[in-house]
Amino acid sequence: MKRSTFLLLALACTGFAHADFALTVLHTNDLHAHIEPTKIGKATYGGYAKQATLVKKFRAEDANTILVNGGDTFQGTLFFTQYIGMADLSLMNVIGYDGMAVGNHEFDLGPAPLGEFAKFATFPVLSSNLDVSGEEVLRTTIKPYAVKIVGGQKIGMIGATTPDLPSISSPGPTVKLMDLYDSINKSIAALKNEGVNKILLLSHLGYDLEKDVAKRCPGLDVVVGGHSHTYLGIPTGIQGFPTPPGPYPTVVQNSESTVLVVSSWEWGKVFGRLRVKFDDAGKVVSWADSVPVLVDESIPDDPTVASMINALTKPIESLRKTVVAKTPVALTRDNGGNGNSLLGNLICDAMLATTTKAGATMALMNNGGIRSNIDAGPITFDEVIQTSPFGNTLVVLDLTGAELLATLETAAGRVGEDGRGVIIHVSKGALIQYDLSKPVGKRVVSASIGGKAVTAAGTYRIVTNSFVSTGGDGFNAIKEAKGARIDTGTLDRDALVDFLKGYKGEDLTKEPRIAFMK
Repeated sequence: MKRSTFLLLALACTGFAHADFALTVLHTNDLHAHIEPTKIGKATYGGYAKQATLVKKFRAEDANTILVNGGDTFQGTLFFTQYIGMADLSLMNVIGYDGMAVGNHEFDLGPAPLGEFAKFATFPVLSSNLDVSGEEVLRTTIKPYAVKIVGGQKIGMIGATTPDLPSISSPGPTVKLMDLYDSINKSIAALKNEGVNKILLLSHLGYDLEKDVAKRCPGLDVVVGGHSHTYLGIPTGIQGFPTPPGPYPTVVQNSESTVLVVSSWEWGKVFGRLRVKFDDAGKVVSWADSVPVLVDESIPDDPTVASMINALTKPIESLRKTVVAKTPVALTRDNGGNGNSLLGNLICDAMLATTTKAGATMALMNNGGIRSNIDAGPITFDEVIQTSPFGNTLVVLDLTGAELLATLETAAGRVGEDGRGVIIHVSKGALIQYDLSKPVGKRVVSASIGGKAVTAAGTYRIVTNSFVSTGGDGFNAIKEAKGARIDTGTLDRDALVDFLKGYKGEDLTKEPRIAFMK
């Protein structure tokens, strides 16, 4: 017997004929048109130019890589306003993405912009639970799954879009939602029929639903998350970064195998890198201990991508000077602590109007989030940005009545010289009555929404900004609330711009929304 044949037989007998296959999953989600870095405190995080540097670095270090995105590339900055997703696409094509899930915000302007995006994407745009057969612009561009050859191995990618799409975006009548679990399982079966045994779910479902899908859909190996803007791993200790609700990766066991669930927060502020090994049957056998990579100022910009961003930025400066609306009266933020400023009320009404479809019944805005007045006359983008400069998004969440009342109690944290003082504004239809002479914890006398009293045992869907939703200004009851929570990705200033287009100068302070017992 030849020596080489003997060695092969020996390896086969000892179980080492097939080495484990190592794959590195590089991933982002919820970029929301944040092409440039985002400022948090005194530092900046994210940006496509730094992301490109990391992608090149990890591709050089790891033999087999795949770069994917969990959806919501659309909506969030003036880059989207100017380019309707095509600026992001040009950068994603250059960086070399391999796949992307369809997020809800991809439909904010209807199906057409998503159709254009997917048409020119050099990577597949995926959703298994959307029936787009009745929509001409999506029929040939959005697929349920795709296969990528990496290191000689077939890697399956399945897309999934949040089932609440119709209530939080604008897919129109031609795009239909199908059963989520049935759709994913059908795609798994189709991939297995093609000989694929390593399958990624590119998910825009949110962390909790993603864990459930991982448990109920055998055949999945890795779930790359999105929609809930979840930061997984260990706390960074950086002010403005969230507390992780779980480890990176989060390990879920189903009836067949181990599934790894990952997510990389939002806006490219962190970058996901999961190194996983599969056995010959395609089962996950090990993974490297890891955390999402902090995309901070220590990471240099990729020069090619940086030059592209510089060119894309030029028209943005002109956009800032664009007149977006007019107001016949000055919109002032000063309310003397009585919670009824014209601008505060208008912003709350804009927030509610934007999220009514998502079920919100009351908006709550912190006074500190309003940074400037708006003069009567033409309103430019720049004026709106000065009014709402923080880039906060609208967050819809369910609070128990007890949590809502505790939140309203927190809002009475400042008392002016006249004995009145709150740090919030609320939307039309809400009425909050305070007695600030009472001790802390007893100052909310009553609260009602749409004429119905708020009760401790009830559940109320409200909308606020992302700063308040994470406990900003001391609103810990909102931060710690356990009910449903959706970060819509819509900027508070974009909601304000849309609402201002229909504003005719009505006195929104005529009917008190916050009242004080004398």
